[in-house]
Amino acid sequence: MNDVINAIKDIFSIVFFGIGALLAVVASIGLHRLGDSRSRMHAATKPATLGVLCCGVAGALHLGTTSDIIKVLVIIVLQLVTAPVGAHMLARSTGDK
Repeated sequence: MNDVINAIKDIFSIVFFGIGALLAVVASIGLHRLGDSRSRMHAATKPATLGVLCCGVAGALHLGTTSDIIKVLVIIVLQLVTAPVGAHMLARSTGDK
């Protein structure tokens, strides 16, 4: 029974890591292809933040100890707080309206 649970956790981890990696690739393509600064900030924050969230969930599923899971959750929360705020400050400093 324990082997089945570990296999299911591994499958979910693989799926979440794959989604996170795909979102990171989408963010990098968006940074390369989009022209204006607002579109680039959108490409840098939205998919990249969701990609980090997916990879963090996959890491938390894969890790076994509570302290490691708490560390991953702190990283996820900090990423979700800092990336949008940084993009907002950058948008305000460029003077785009």
